[in-house]
Amino acid sequence: MQQYNIYCGGEFIQSANTLEIRNPFDNSIVASVFLADEKILDTAIEKALIVREELKVLPSYTRYEVLLYISNKLKSNRKHHAEILSLESGKPMRYALSEIDRSVQTFLIAAEESKRIAKEYISLDWTAAGKDKEGLVKYFPIGLVAGIAPFNFPLNLAVHKLAPAIATGCPIILKPASATPLSTLELAKIIDETELPKGAVSILPMNRTTGNLMVTDERFQLLSFTGSPVVGWEMKKHCGKKKIVLELGGNAGVIISSIQDLQDVVKKSITGAFAYSGQICIHAQRFIVKDDSYDVFMNEFTKQTRTLQNGDPLDEATDISSMIDEENAIRVEQWIAEAIQQGATLLCGGKRNGTFVEPTILTNCNNSMKVYAEEVFGPVVCIEKYSGNISEAVKKINDTKFGLQCGVFTDSLAELDYCFNHIEVGGVIHNNVPTVRFDHMPYGGIKESGLGREGVRYAMMDMLEAKVLVK
Repeated sequence: MQQYNIYCGGEFIQSANTLEIRNPFDNSIVASVFLADEKILDTAIEKALIVREELKVLPSYTRYEVLLYISNKLKSNRKHHAEILSLESGKPMRYALSEIDRSVQTFLIAAEESKRIAKEYISLDWTAAGKDKEGLVKYFPIGLVAGIAPFNFPLNLAVHKLAPAIATGCPIILKPASATPLSTLELAKIIDETELPKGAVSILPMNRTTGNLMVTDERFQLLSFTGSPVVGWEMKKHCGKKKIVLELGGNAGVIISSIQDLQDVVKKSITGAFAYSGQICIHAQRFIVKDDSYDVFMNEFTKQTRTLQNGDPLDEATDISSMIDEENAIRVEQWIAEAIQQGATLLCGGKRNGTFVEPTILTNCNNSMKVYAEEVFGPVVCIEKYSGNISEAVKKINDTKFGLQCGVFTDSLAELDYCFNHIEVGGVIHNNVPTVRFDHMPYGGIKESGLGREGVRYAMMDMLEAKVLVK
Protein backbone atom coordinates (compact mmCIF):
# COMPACT_ATOMS: atom_id res chain seq x y z
CA MET A 1 0.00 0.00 0.00
CA GLN A 2 1.37 3.38 -1.01
CA GLN A 3 1.91 5.97 1.71
CA TYR A 4 1.71 9.68 1.00
CA ASN A 5 3.80 12.09 3.05
CA ILE A 6 2.64 15.53 4.12
CA TYR A 7 3.97 18.44 2.03
CA CYS A 8 4.97 20.95 4.71
CA GLY A 9 6.86 24.07 3.79
CA GLY A 10 8.64 22.49 0.84
CA GLU A 11 9.44 19.19 2.55
CA PHE A 12 7.73 15.80 2.41
CA ILE A 13 7.44 14.65 6.01
CA GLN A 14 5.70 12.04 8.13
CA SER A 15 3.75 12.25 11.37
CA ALA A 16 2.46 10.04 14.16
CA ASN A 17 -1.02 9.67 12.66
CA THR A 18 -2.20 8.17 9.38
CA LEU A 19 -5.49 7.91 7.54
CA GLU A 20 -6.56 5.15 5.14
CA ILE A 21 -8.04 6.37 1.85
CA ARG A 22 -10.65 3.98 0.50
CA ASN A 23 -12.21 3.60 -2.93
CA PRO A 24 -15.92 4.49 -2.50
CA PHE A 25 -16.85 1.97 -5.20
CA ASP A 26 -15.58 -1.22 -3.50
CA ASN A 27 -14.21 0.05 -0.16
CA SER A 28 -10.73 -1.18 -1.04
CA ILE A 29 -7.77 0.68 0.46
CA VAL A 30 -6.17 2.92 -2.15
CA ALA A 31 -3.39 4.42 -0.02
CA SER A 32 -2.67 5.91 3.37
CA VAL A 33 -1.69 9.46 4.17
CA PHE A 34 0.06 11.02 7.13
CA LEU A 35 -2.00 13.62 8.96
CA ALA A 36 -0.66 16.99 10.03
CA ASP A 37 -1.01 17.91 13.68
CA GLU A 38 -0.97 21.34 15.31
CA LYS A 39 2.84 21.39 15.45
CA ILE A 40 3.18 20.61 11.73
CA LEU A 41 0.59 23.26 10.86
CA ASP A 42 2.53 25.78 12.93
CA THR A 43 5.74 24.84 11.11
CA ALA A 44 4.03 25.35 7.74
CA ILE A 45 2.77 28.76 8.86
CA GLU A 46 6.19 29.88 10.10
CA LYS A 47 7.89 28.75 6.87
CA ALA A 48 5.24 30.57 4.82
CA LEU A 49 5.79 33.78 6.77
CA ILE A 50 9.56 33.50 6.26
CA VAL A 51 9.24 33.42 2.45
CA ARG A 52 6.40 35.96 2.28
CA GLU A 53 8.66 38.87 1.38
CA GLU A 54 10.58 36.80 -1.18
CA LEU A 55 7.31 35.80 -2.83
CA LYS A 56 6.11 39.39 -2.78
CA VAL A 57 8.95 40.49 -5.09
CA LEU A 58 9.06 37.36 -7.22
CA PRO A 59 9.09 38.58 -10.85
CA SER A 60 5.98 37.92 -12.87
CA TYR A 61 7.97 35.95 -15.44
CA THR A 62 9.08 33.54 -12.67
CA ARG A 63 5.52 33.08 -11.45
CA TYR A 64 4.46 32.55 -15.06
CA GLU A 65 7.13 29.91 -15.64
CA VAL A 66 6.24 28.09 -12.41
CA LEU A 67 2.54 27.97 -13.26
CA LEU A 68 3.20 26.96 -16.86
CA TYR A 69 5.51 24.17 -15.72
CA ILE A 70 2.84 22.77 -13.40
CA SER A 71 0.23 22.98 -16.14
CA ASN A 72 2.40 21.16 -18.66
CA LYS A 73 3.51 18.48 -16.18
CA LEU A 74 -0.11 17.73 -15.24
CA LYS A 75 -1.05 17.53 -18.91
CA SER A 76 1.79 15.17 -19.77
CA ASN A 77 0.62 12.63 -17.19
CA ARG A 78 -3.14 13.24 -17.21
CA LYS A 79 -4.16 9.56 -17.25
CA HIS A 80 -2.13 8.81 -14.12
CA HIS A 81 -3.62 11.75 -12.23
CA ALA A 82 -7.14 10.88 -13.44
CA GLU A 83 -6.81 7.30 -12.19
CA ILE A 84 -5.76 8.47 -8.73
CA LEU A 85 -8.61 10.97 -8.67
CA SER A 86 -11.09 8.31 -9.74
CA LEU A 87 -9.87 5.80 -7.16
CA GLU A 88 -10.09 8.17 -4.21
CA SER A 89 -13.38 9.86 -5.15
CA GLY A 90 -15.35 7.25 -7.11
CA LYS A 91 -15.63 9.71 -9.99
CA PRO A 92 -16.14 7.99 -13.38
CA MET A 93 -13.04 8.22 -15.57
CA ARG A 94 -14.67 10.41 -18.21
CA TYR A 95 -15.28 13.06 -15.55
CA ALA A 96 -11.93 12.46 -13.82
CA LEU A 97 -10.09 13.09 -17.10
CA SER A 98 -12.15 16.22 -17.61
CA GLU A 99 -11.17 17.44 -14.15
CA ILE A 100 -7.49 16.95 -14.90
CA ASP A 101 -7.91 18.88 -18.15
CA ARG A 102 -9.64 21.70 -16.29
CA SER A 103 -6.84 21.80 -13.72
CA VAL A 104 -4.32 22.05 -16.55
CA GLN A 105 -6.31 24.95 -17.98
CA THR A 106 -6.67 26.65 -14.59
CA PHE A 107 -2.91 26.70 -14.08
CA LEU A 108 -2.47 27.99 -17.64
CA ILE A 109 -4.99 30.79 -17.03
CA ALA A 110 -3.20 31.70 -13.80
CA ALA A 111 0.11 31.79 -15.65
CA GLU A 112 -1.28 34.31 -18.12
CA GLU A 113 -3.03 36.37 -15.43
CA SER A 114 0.16 36.55 -13.36
CA LYS A 115 1.51 38.90 -16.06
CA ARG A 116 -1.57 41.13 -15.97
CA ILE A 117 -1.90 42.29 -12.37
CA ALA A 118 -3.25 45.77 -12.83
CA LYS A 119 -1.73 49.12 -11.96
CA GLU A 120 -3.77 52.28 -12.35
CA TYR A 121 -3.01 55.94 -12.78
CA ILE A 122 -5.84 58.20 -11.62
CA SER A 123 -6.20 61.96 -11.83
CA LEU A 124 -6.99 63.60 -8.50
CA ASP A 125 -7.90 67.08 -9.71
CA TRP A 126 -11.65 66.54 -9.40
CA THR A 127 -11.60 69.26 -6.78
CA ALA A 128 -9.37 72.30 -6.35
CA ALA A 129 -7.47 70.51 -3.58
CA GLY A 130 -6.34 67.92 -6.09
CA LYS A 131 -4.91 70.32 -8.63
CA ASP A 132 -1.66 68.97 -10.13
CA LYS A 133 -2.03 65.76 -8.17
CA GLU A 134 -2.20 62.23 -9.50
CA GLY A 135 -2.40 58.80 -7.97
CA LEU A 136 -0.77 55.48 -8.68
CA VAL A 137 -2.77 52.45 -7.51
CA LYS A 138 -0.75 49.27 -7.14
CA TYR A 139 -1.89 45.85 -5.89
CA PHE A 140 0.12 43.89 -3.36
CA PRO A 141 -0.20 40.29 -2.12
CA ILE A 142 -2.55 40.09 0.86
CA GLY A 143 -0.36 37.62 2.73
CA LEU A 144 -0.81 34.07 3.93
CA VAL A 145 -3.83 32.25 2.48
CA ALA A 146 -5.69 29.36 4.10
CA GLY A 147 -7.37 27.17 1.49
CA ILE A 148 -9.86 24.45 2.38
CA ALA A 149 -11.01 22.26 -0.51
CA PRO A 150 -13.91 19.77 -0.87
CA PHE A 151 -14.04 16.13 -1.96
CA ASN A 152 -16.15 16.46 -5.09
CA PHE A 153 -13.53 18.15 -7.29
CA PRO A 154 -10.50 17.20 -5.21
CA LEU A 155 -7.97 18.59 -7.66
CA ASN A 156 -9.53 21.42 -9.64
CA LEU A 157 -11.24 23.16 -6.73
CA ALA A 158 -7.95 22.99 -4.82
CA VAL A 159 -6.18 24.38 -7.88
CA HIS A 160 -8.62 27.31 -7.87
CA LYS A 161 -6.98 28.30 -4.60
CA LEU A 162 -3.38 27.25 -5.27
CA ALA A 163 -2.96 28.74 -8.75
CA PRO A 164 -4.24 32.26 -7.90
CA ALA A 165 -2.07 32.28 -4.76
CA ILE A 166 1.04 31.45 -6.77
CA ALA A 167 0.06 34.00 -9.43
CA THR A 168 -0.28 36.81 -6.88
CA GLY A 169 2.76 35.92 -4.77
CA CYS A 170 0.82 34.78 -1.71
CA PRO A 171 2.01 31.83 0.37
CA ILE A 172 -0.77 29.27 0.82
CA ILE A 173 -1.53 26.34 3.08
CA LEU A 174 -4.13 23.99 1.66
CA LYS A 175 -6.22 21.48 3.55
CA PRO A 176 -7.64 18.89 1.12
CA ALA A 177 -10.78 16.96 2.00
CA SER A 178 -10.03 14.00 4.28
CA ALA A 179 -11.68 11.57 1.84
CA THR A 180 -9.72 12.76 -1.21
CA PRO A 181 -6.23 14.11 -0.42
CA LEU A 182 -4.26 12.02 -2.93
CA SER A 183 -4.78 14.25 -5.99
CA THR A 184 -3.32 17.31 -4.28
CA LEU A 185 -0.44 15.35 -2.73
CA GLU A 186 0.43 14.11 -6.23
CA LEU A 187 0.28 17.74 -7.34
CA ALA A 188 2.66 18.65 -4.50
CA LYS A 189 5.33 16.49 -6.15
CA ILE A 190 5.10 18.71 -9.24
CA ILE A 191 5.06 21.95 -7.25
CA ASP A 192 8.16 20.81 -5.39
CA GLU A 193 10.06 20.60 -8.70
CA THR A 194 9.52 24.31 -9.46
CA GLU A 195 11.51 27.40 -8.53
CA LEU A 196 8.99 28.47 -5.90
CA PRO A 197 10.63 29.30 -2.56
CA LYS A 198 10.27 26.40 -0.15
CA GLY A 199 7.44 27.33 2.17
CA ALA A 200 5.34 29.04 -0.49
CA VAL A 201 2.97 26.06 -0.69
CA SER A 202 2.03 23.48 1.92
CA ILE A 203 -0.55 20.73 1.43
CA LEU A 204 -1.61 19.34 4.78
CA PRO A 205 -4.13 16.54 5.19
CA MET A 206 -5.49 16.98 8.71
CA ASN A 207 -8.50 16.28 10.85
CA ARG A 208 -11.22 18.87 11.37
CA THR A 209 -9.93 19.91 14.79
CA THR A 210 -6.54 20.86 13.38
CA GLY A 211 -8.18 22.33 10.29
CA ASN A 212 -10.26 24.64 12.45
CA LEU A 213 -7.03 26.31 13.59
CA MET A 214 -6.63 27.63 10.05
CA VAL A 215 -9.95 29.43 10.52
CA THR A 216 -9.03 31.09 13.82
CA ASP A 217 -5.28 31.69 13.46
CA GLU A 218 -4.68 35.42 12.97
CA ARG A 219 -1.49 34.82 10.96
CA PHE A 220 -3.69 34.04 7.96
CA GLN A 221 -4.93 37.08 6.04
CA LEU A 222 -7.45 35.24 3.82
CA LEU A 223 -9.57 32.13 4.24
CA SER A 224 -10.89 30.55 1.03
CA PHE A 225 -13.36 27.74 1.71
CA THR A 226 -15.32 25.55 -0.68
CA GLY A 227 -17.80 23.18 0.90
CA SER A 228 -21.15 22.92 2.64
CA PRO A 229 -23.14 26.01 3.65
CA VAL A 230 -23.49 24.83 7.25
CA VAL A 231 -19.73 24.56 7.70
CA GLY A 232 -18.92 27.67 5.67
CA TRP A 233 -21.18 30.10 7.49
CA GLU A 234 -20.00 28.73 10.83
CA MET A 235 -16.42 29.44 9.75
CA LYS A 236 -17.36 33.04 9.03
CA LYS A 237 -18.41 33.45 12.66
CA HIS A 238 -14.98 32.39 13.89
CA CYS A 239 -12.53 33.67 11.27
CA GLY A 240 -11.82 36.94 13.07
CA LYS A 241 -10.53 39.90 11.07
CA LYS A 242 -9.27 37.95 8.06
CA LYS A 243 -10.96 38.24 4.68
CA ILE A 244 -13.10 35.26 3.78
CA VAL A 245 -14.34 33.82 0.49
CA LEU A 246 -17.05 31.17 0.66
CA GLU A 247 -18.05 29.01 -2.30
CA LEU A 248 -20.91 27.00 -0.87
CA GLY A 249 -23.76 24.88 -2.14
CA GLY A 250 -27.05 25.27 -3.93
CA ASN A 251 -30.03 23.49 -5.37
CA ALA A 252 -29.64 24.81 -8.87
CA GLY A 253 -32.64 25.17 -11.15
CA VAL A 254 -33.23 24.78 -14.87
CA ILE A 255 -35.97 26.61 -16.76
CA ILE A 256 -37.04 24.93 -20.00
CA SER A 257 -39.20 27.44 -21.82
CA SER A 258 -38.87 26.09 -25.35
CA ILE A 259 -37.33 23.06 -26.99
CA GLN A 260 -36.00 23.30 -30.55
CA ASP A 261 -33.71 20.26 -30.33
CA LEU A 262 -35.10 17.71 -27.86
CA GLN A 263 -32.04 15.44 -27.94
CA ASP A 264 -29.70 18.34 -27.23
CA VAL A 265 -31.77 19.57 -24.28
CA VAL A 266 -32.13 16.09 -22.80
CA LYS A 267 -28.46 15.20 -23.26
CA LYS A 268 -27.35 18.35 -21.46
CA SER A 269 -29.99 17.84 -18.76
CA ILE A 270 -28.88 14.24 -18.11
CA THR A 271 -25.30 15.39 -17.64
CA GLY A 272 -26.32 18.25 -15.38
CA ALA A 273 -28.55 15.99 -13.33
CA PHE A 274 -26.43 12.89 -12.85
CA ALA A 275 -22.73 13.60 -13.53
CA TYR A 276 -20.70 12.33 -10.57
CA SER A 277 -23.94 11.13 -8.95
CA GLY A 278 -25.10 14.73 -8.54
CA GLN A 279 -22.28 15.53 -6.09
CA ILE A 280 -21.66 18.92 -7.68
CA CYS A 281 -22.53 22.32 -6.20
CA ILE A 282 -24.21 23.31 -9.47
CA HIS A 283 -25.92 19.94 -9.95
CA ALA A 284 -29.19 20.51 -11.86
CA GLN A 285 -31.64 19.65 -9.10
CA ARG A 286 -34.90 21.42 -9.98
CA PHE A 287 -36.35 21.47 -13.51
CA ILE A 288 -39.14 23.95 -14.25
CA VAL A 289 -40.63 23.04 -17.66
CA LYS A 290 -43.21 24.96 -19.74
CA ASP A 291 -46.47 23.00 -19.80
CA ASP A 292 -46.51 22.58 -23.59
CA SER A 293 -43.01 21.00 -23.50
CA TYR A 294 -43.41 19.07 -20.26
CA ASP A 295 -44.62 15.69 -21.56
CA VAL A 296 -42.17 15.37 -24.43
CA PHE A 297 -39.25 16.40 -22.20
CA MET A 298 -40.30 14.18 -19.32
CA ASN A 299 -40.75 11.11 -21.51
CA GLU A 300 -37.39 11.42 -23.23
CA PHE A 301 -35.52 12.47 -20.07
CA THR A 302 -36.89 9.47 -18.14
CA LYS A 303 -36.16 7.11 -21.03
CA GLN A 304 -32.53 8.19 -21.31
CA THR A 305 -32.01 8.22 -17.54
CA ARG A 306 -32.89 4.52 -17.48
CA THR A 307 -30.12 3.78 -20.00
CA LEU A 308 -27.29 5.21 -17.88
CA GLN A 309 -24.59 2.62 -17.21
CA ASN A 310 -23.48 2.17 -13.63
CA GLY A 311 -20.31 0.38 -12.63
CA ASP A 312 -16.62 0.68 -11.80
CA PRO A 313 -15.53 4.32 -12.09
CA LEU A 314 -12.28 3.22 -13.76
CA ASP A 315 -14.29 1.80 -16.67
CA GLU A 316 -14.61 4.57 -19.25
CA ALA A 317 -18.04 3.23 -20.25
CA THR A 318 -19.42 3.99 -16.77
CA ASP A 319 -21.87 6.90 -16.64
CA ILE A 320 -22.70 6.85 -12.94
CA SER A 321 -20.99 5.16 -10.03
CA SER A 322 -20.83 5.32 -6.27
CA MET A 323 -21.32 8.28 -4.00
CA ILE A 324 -18.43 9.39 -1.79
CA ASP A 325 -19.50 7.15 1.11
CA GLU A 326 -22.36 5.02 2.38
CA GLU A 327 -23.40 7.61 4.96
CA ASN A 328 -24.29 10.10 2.23
CA ALA A 329 -25.92 7.40 0.09
CA ILE A 330 -28.15 6.46 3.03
CA ARG A 331 -29.03 10.12 3.57
CA VAL A 332 -30.10 10.53 -0.06
CA GLU A 333 -32.15 7.32 0.11
CA GLN A 334 -33.90 8.64 3.22
CA TRP A 335 -34.64 12.00 1.60
CA ILE A 336 -36.21 10.24 -1.39
CA ALA A 337 -38.36 8.07 0.90
CA GLU A 338 -39.44 11.11 2.93
CA ALA A 339 -40.46 12.98 -0.22
CA ILE A 340 -42.55 10.05 -1.44
CA GLN A 341 -44.24 9.81 1.96
CA GLN A 342 -45.03 13.54 1.71
CA GLY A 343 -46.68 13.14 -1.70
CA ALA A 344 -43.91 13.18 -4.31
CA THR A 345 -44.23 10.82 -7.28
CA LEU A 346 -41.29 8.53 -8.11
CA LEU A 347 -40.82 8.12 -11.88
CA CYS A 348 -37.42 6.48 -11.95
CA GLY A 349 -34.76 5.12 -9.58
CA GLY A 350 -34.96 5.62 -5.85
CA LYS A 351 -33.05 2.51 -4.74
CA ARG A 352 -29.69 2.24 -3.02
CA ASN A 353 -27.08 -0.52 -2.98
CA GLY A 354 -24.21 0.31 -0.65
CA THR A 355 -22.71 3.58 -1.88
CA PHE A 356 -24.64 3.48 -5.17
CA VAL A 357 -27.92 5.38 -5.52
CA GLU A 358 -29.94 4.96 -8.70
CA PRO A 359 -30.53 8.07 -10.83
CA THR A 360 -33.84 9.29 -9.43
CA ILE A 361 -36.61 11.42 -10.95
CA LEU A 362 -39.39 12.87 -8.77
CA THR A 363 -42.42 15.01 -9.55
CA ASN A 364 -45.05 16.73 -7.39
CA CYS A 365 -42.37 18.10 -5.07
CA ASN A 366 -42.53 21.23 -2.94
CA ASN A 367 -40.50 23.25 -0.46
CA SER A 368 -41.54 21.08 2.49
CA MET A 369 -39.39 18.29 1.03
CA LYS A 370 -35.63 18.17 1.57
CA VAL A 371 -35.03 16.92 -1.99
CA TYR A 372 -36.50 20.19 -3.24
CA ALA A 373 -35.63 22.75 -0.57
CA GLU A 374 -32.14 21.62 0.44
CA GLU A 375 -29.00 20.72 -1.48
CA VAL A 376 -29.48 17.01 -2.13
CA PHE A 377 -25.89 16.48 -3.36
CA GLY A 378 -26.94 13.20 -4.92
CA PRO A 379 -28.41 11.77 -8.16
CA VAL A 380 -31.92 13.15 -7.61
CA VAL A 381 -33.94 15.65 -9.64
CA CYS A 382 -37.35 17.22 -9.14
CA ILE A 383 -39.34 18.14 -12.24
CA GLU A 384 -42.41 20.38 -12.34
CA LYS A 385 -44.28 22.37 -14.94
CA TYR A 386 -45.28 26.00 -15.24
CA SER A 387 -47.85 27.77 -17.35
CA GLY A 388 -48.12 31.44 -18.26
CA ASN A 389 -45.10 33.64 -18.91
CA ILE A 390 -41.47 33.36 -17.88
CA SER A 391 -42.01 35.34 -14.68
CA GLU A 392 -43.84 32.37 -13.15
CA ALA A 393 -40.86 30.11 -13.78
CA VAL A 394 -38.47 32.70 -12.37
CA LYS A 395 -40.60 33.01 -9.24
CA LYS A 396 -40.33 29.24 -8.71
CA ILE A 397 -36.57 29.31 -9.29
CA ASN A 398 -36.12 32.13 -6.75
CA ASP A 399 -38.18 30.35 -4.10
CA THR A 400 -35.08 28.99 -2.36
CA LYS A 401 -32.51 30.07 0.19
CA PHE A 402 -29.74 29.30 -2.33
CA GLY A 403 -28.52 31.25 -5.35
CA LEU A 404 -25.56 29.75 -7.18
CA GLN A 405 -26.37 29.23 -10.87
CA CYS A 406 -29.37 28.60 -13.12
CA GLY A 407 -29.80 27.19 -16.61
CA VAL A 408 -32.35 28.68 -19.02
CA PHE A 409 -33.42 27.02 -22.27
CA THR A 410 -35.20 29.62 -24.37
CA ASP A 411 -35.07 31.02 -27.89
CA SER A 412 -36.54 34.34 -26.78
CA LEU A 413 -34.12 37.18 -26.16
CA ALA A 414 -36.79 38.93 -24.12
CA GLU A 415 -37.15 35.88 -21.86
CA LEU A 416 -33.39 35.51 -21.52
CA ASP A 417 -33.06 39.18 -20.63
CA TYR A 418 -35.82 38.86 -18.03
CA CYS A 419 -34.17 35.79 -16.50
CA PHE A 420 -30.75 37.42 -16.34
CA ASN A 421 -32.15 40.48 -14.61
CA HIS A 422 -34.52 38.73 -12.19
CA ILE A 423 -33.13 35.30 -11.26
CA GLU A 424 -31.35 35.56 -7.91
CA VAL A 425 -28.12 33.71 -8.65
CA GLY A 426 -24.46 34.33 -9.36
CA GLY A 427 -24.66 33.01 -12.92
CA VAL A 428 -27.23 32.33 -15.64
CA ILE A 429 -26.34 29.76 -18.31
CA HIS A 430 -28.22 30.13 -21.61
CA ASN A 431 -29.43 27.02 -23.44
CA ASN A 432 -27.56 24.78 -21.06
CA VAL A 433 -27.67 23.46 -17.52
CA PRO A 434 -26.32 25.31 -14.46
CA THR A 435 -23.60 22.66 -14.15
CA VAL A 436 -21.57 24.52 -16.80
CA ARG A 437 -18.52 26.34 -15.49
CA PHE A 438 -15.55 27.83 -17.30
CA ASP A 439 -12.51 28.25 -15.11
CA HIS A 440 -11.78 31.88 -15.96
CA MET A 441 -15.32 33.20 -15.42
CA PRO A 442 -16.50 34.72 -12.12
CA TYR A 443 -18.07 31.87 -10.19
CA GLY A 444 -19.97 32.03 -6.92
CA GLY A 445 -23.37 32.65 -5.43
CA ILE A 446 -25.61 34.86 -3.36
CA LYS A 447 -27.90 34.20 -0.41
CA GLU A 448 -26.73 31.02 1.37
CA SER A 449 -24.64 29.93 -1.63
CA GLY A 450 -21.63 31.93 -0.69
CA LEU A 451 -19.65 35.12 -0.44
CA GLY A 452 -17.27 36.46 -3.08
CA ARG A 453 -16.27 34.93 -6.40
CA GLU A 454 -13.80 32.38 -7.67
CA GLY A 455 -12.51 32.07 -11.22
CA VAL A 456 -8.78 32.73 -11.53
CA ARG A 457 -8.71 36.52 -12.01
CA TYR A 458 -11.48 37.08 -9.48
CA ALA A 459 -9.79 34.86 -6.89
CA MET A 460 -6.56 36.75 -7.52
CA MET A 461 -8.24 40.08 -6.76
CA ASP A 462 -9.29 38.73 -3.37
CA MET A 463 -5.65 37.83 -2.74
CA LEU A 464 -4.45 41.37 -3.53
CA GLU A 465 -4.79 44.63 -1.65
CA ALA A 466 -4.77 48.07 -3.25
CA LYS A 467 -2.30 50.75 -2.15
CA VAL A 468 -2.32 54.26 -3.56
CA LEU A 469 0.60 56.65 -3.99
CA VAL A 470 -0.46 60.31 -4.21
CA LYS A 471 2.05 62.64 -5.80
